[in-house]
Amino acid sequence: MRLSEKYILAIGFLGQFMFSMRFFIQWIYSEKRKKSVVPKSFWYFSLFGGTLLLLYAIIRKDIVFTIGQAAGIVIYLRNLYLIKKHNEN
Repeated sequence: MRLSEKYILAIGFLGQFMFSMRFFIQWIYSEKRKKSVVPKSFWYFSLFGGTLLLLYAIIRKDIVFTIGQAAGIVIYLRNLYLIKKHNEN
């Protein structure tokens, strides 16, 4: 079954939007605290946006984009794990 071009573009744009939102959230969060801070939501937007962009790259059969997004997801998951582990202590 082939996804229609409209759905493929929707996945790509939604992924890009979520991925871009992480910078906006980090900026607002840091401005409120008057120092550079990376909130947990930054990593969730990174993970969800990166996952959608990975799906988009796979559908488009773009090996460079696929490898780049797959590597990022590992980093986002690791950061969320470290945050959870730190909060448990």
